[in-house]
Amino acid sequence: MPYRDLPPAAHVLVVEDDADTRVLVTRFLNENGLRATGARDGREMWEVLDQVPIDLVLLDVMLPGSTGLDLCRALRSRSDVGIIMVTARGSETDRVMGLEFGADDYVAKPFSRPELLARIRAVLRRGGAAPIGPTAPKRRVLGFAGWTLDTARRELIAPGGASVDLSGAEYDLLLAFLEHPQRVLSRDQILELSRNRIGETFDRTVDVLVSRLRRKIEDEHGGHTLIKTIRGAGYMFAADVVRL
Repeated sequence: MPYRDLPPAAHVLVVEDDADTRVLVTRFLNENGLRATGARDGREMWEVLDQVPIDLVLLDVMLPGSTGLDLCRALRSRSDVGIIMVTARGSETDRVMGLEFGADDYVAKPFSRPELLARIRAVLRRGGAAPIGPTAPKRRVLGFAGWTLDTARRELIAPGGASVDLSGAEYDLLLAFLEHPQRVLSRDQILELSRNRIGETFDRTVDVLVSRLRRKIEDEHGGHTLIKTIRGAGYMFAADVVRL
């Protein structure tokens, strides 16, 4: 299907407490022309919304803490961002309440991936609403430790002014770190955030990619640690990140 009628790189936030489902859905969306980020619950959902603009929220009804219906009502009170509720099959009450609380559509579990993708595309096409989250220009330039990353040009500039080549996987990994600075990311979260370009989903693959990125940005930085290893947890981008 053509993407010319969709927002460029539309960003979908998948709020789902089941880790296997969340990983599968985010990877599927990333493989089909969208950018997807996962969140386990309402707390993580608000954390993501504080950091990056989101075009559509895929929101499971059954979540720990605040329910999907509560989160749907809170989201709609703040924004007209696209919302698709994920409900249990046959749960008419949840579907009706979701629509009354402002959801644009719903999909019942277990759902087919083509149906889910079609519903997401339909909401994005008829939406046209401004993304929810921090206001950002179409062209984002992010700065850290003297470096700049131009997301429109996909160009990384070293403190000395030289352009540094990045592979697609390295770029997506760096962008994931810059969008979540000072936050520990597990290897599974890195896989979710890196648009499925890392390849085979082995921990060692993530470690190798982090090592490659470190060699490019830390050697130029005089050996200072920008990406910290958090033993038993994952990695954290330690530098402050600013929008330029």
